[in-house]
Amino acid sequence: MNFPQKNVETALTKRLFMADCCCHHEAKNEEDRKILKIALVLNLLMFVVGLIAGVLADSTALIADSFDMLADSLAYCLGLIAVGKSSLFKERVATLSGILLLVLGVGLFIEAGRRAWFGSSPESSSMIAVACLSLIVNSVVLYLLRHFRKGEAHLHATWIFTRADVIANLGVILSGSLVWALNSHYPDLIAGFAIGLYVMKEAIEILKNIG
Repeated sequence: MNFPQKNVETALTKRLFMADCCCHHEAKNEEDRKILKIALVLNLLMFVVGLIAGVLADSTALIADSFDMLADSLAYCLGLIAVGKSSLFKERVATLSGILLLVLGVGLFIEAGRRAWFGSSPESSSMIAVACLSLIVNSVVLYLLRHFRKGEAHLHATWIFTRADVIANLGVILSGSLVWALNSHYPDLIAGFAIGLYVMKEAIEILKNIG
């Protein structure tokens, strides 16, 4: 009878399979970490550039866009922390990301209202130039995160954040063009309000996708 030999072979096969799965899982985690680190560095740089340019250009839309990138950076940090953790931890991270994004959206909406009340004089050329640079950076990041679109909750949240940034960049470019064409600050204010509303919408989508 060869039952003992078969049991040993089965056990060895299971161990080899589990070891292979663990190696594959760890390799995927490491790749996720690498992508999130690149996205984090790029977004932090563009947050600084966008905020400085937004203040100097007196642009509501640029400032809103820069803080959207800061929110992305926070989401990438949370995503890095969650890699390799339990499913419950990842869902909690996604929830926190959604809440942070919602708070940011409300803040941007309020800031746009404040600038509408007190007035502003946005510089269209700076708006368009910085928004184009941001669009290039965010498009690269969105491409890097493309596999996260159908990933786990914490990774899917980072993809949604980045998608929101791309839309916001396009909005700033359009508003800058209208500020130049119409010689009016209203397109900048409208873009600021719109970015705030869109950010809140994306936050709600993240929270709905959890669980």
